[in-house]
Amino acid sequence: MAFRTARVGGGNLRALWLQHRTRRLHASSISRAVIPFKLADIGEGIKECEVIQWFVEPGARINEFDQICEVQSDKASVEITSRYAGVVKKLHYDAGDMALVGKPLVDIDTGDGGEAEVEAVAPTTPVTPVTASTPTPTPTPTPSTPPSDPTKAYQKALATPAVRRLTKELGIDISAISGSGKGGRVMKEDVLNYKSGNSVAESAPVASSSSTAGSRLVPLTATQMGMFKTMTNSLSIPHFLYTDEVCLDKLMELRASVNSLLAKSPSNGVSKISFMPFFIKALSLALKDYPMVNAKVDLSGDKPAVLMRDYHNISIAMDTPNGLLVPTIKNVQDKTIVEIAADLQRLQELGMAGKLSRDDLTGGTISISNIGNVGGTYLSPVIVSEQVAIVGLGKARKLPRYNADGDIVPEQIINASWSGDHRVLDGMTMALMADKWKAYVVDPKAMLLQLR
Repeated sequence: MAFRTARVGGGNLRALWLQHRTRRLHASSISRAVIPFKLADIGEGIKECEVIQWFVEPGARINEFDQICEVQSDKASVEITSRYAGVVKKLHYDAGDMALVGKPLVDIDTGDGGEAEVEAVAPTTPVTPVTASTPTPTPTPTPSTPPSDPTKAYQKALATPAVRRLTKELGIDISAISGSGKGGRVMKEDVLNYKSGNSVAESAPVASSSSTAGSRLVPLTATQMGMFKTMTNSLSIPHFLYTDEVCLDKLMELRASVNSLLAKSPSNGVSKISFMPFFIKALSLALKDYPMVNAKVDLSGDKPAVLMRDYHNISIAMDTPNGLLVPTIKNVQDKTIVEIAADLQRLQELGMAGKLSRDDLTGGTISISNIGNVGGTYLSPVIVSEQVAIVGLGKARKLPRYNADGDIVPEQIINASWSGDHRVLDGMTMALMADKWKAYVVDPKAMLLQLR
């Protein structure tokens, strides 16, 4: 762009233009300092996550790698950290909202303008809301309305997503509820009891009960939505079922001996072992002889194919406060029974705390579902997508059976129910693999010949 220099009242038009341009560039740089921090793609085809809790609020100054919020997908709970240092300008979602992948979570001012109203909080401590600098009169509390604790509004981690959704539907402030769970966690019963107490007071003048009867629409939690999607995908798999019973007498004897040793000298943080690590290792050994049961159907090409997998990542269905989760023990083929027990213990602890990572919940090649602690005997387990088989184990029961001499003897029996993907597995392959697994469980000393 060409300019001619001209004098105007002792001034220079070019100098004025340069000054104006500098101001525009300066203003533009300031506006560009506010960066929208987007929710990154966390893989597995996940498009949205539920915001569990915020660790910051507008006006908080944060540093790079400080925690911003905790989100939960249909597979795992993840803590999001900042890529920038600056001042939080805006939160795009409230706790309990569904955040979209690729869309802004927060706006962060990375420039130097303005002081932060609140200092950044520690990564594991929710932020305490702080009011603006304008002083306000201190309200006089009354006996019937005690002053609210401002910190409670940010203690979202003390309730599961399902409980928070319930309070939202009922129009109840969760910070007003005293939790009866561990660490003050608000349970579903606490919400219902609180609502019941309020309803009595509010509806006392009204005698009609028909107005409160009926049904309500309850949205699925993130974990329930994950199960919904997974099981919907599983409908495309043609299942077939194979069942058998397994005697645990010898395994019970071996387990008692192992636990006696571990009680005296724990290994890998394990002082007691359940039956499950033995079941898991026996399954891995059986898969060595029947690798098709560990395969994956691949539909990505022009023609269907089967992906054969040499590693055994065995998923274990768990009932947790957040619902059904299926974490995975990786590379079982390379682990001892005690190492498997240590992994299982870690996953159970993380599952109960709602802290399982995405890596913990993905990558499985075959699954085990144990309903024995509930009391069932037989089941028809549903195959997880990207797998071709699953086994469901029932409750151990003492039942009369005939021994080799024809005498009736008591035996500890469990029922194993196997589901297979009939697109790639035939009944014979499944039966042979299940029988191999059974042989290792019935006579666990046979596993010693295969252990490395």
